[in-house]
Amino acid sequence: METSPVAHRALKKRAEIQGLRAIAVLAVVFFHGFGDKLPGGFIGVDIFFVISGFLITGILLEPMETRSFSLAHFYQKRIRRLLPAFFVVMVATI
Repeated sequence: METSPVAHRALKKRAEIQGLRAIAVLAVVFFHGFGDKLPGGFIGVDIFFVISGFLITGILLEPMETRSFSLAHFYQKRIRRLLPAFFVVMVATI
């Protein structure tokens, strides 16, 4: 099964996105550790939301280009990806 160029881009790890994620996480961690000396940790959350929007858009474009988009399938994939981590966090918290 051959993937389209859009799907290939979505699957490929991109160093610049990984770097921006690291900056976003560090901004939040430093804010929580040194909030009085290094304000602005909310910027890390903003960066993370922009990255998430960019990646989700890439995930949505490929099936839309091939006219095979299904909202149910999209959410099914999100649920399968996120629920295991959700349950681990809930068990650890409880």
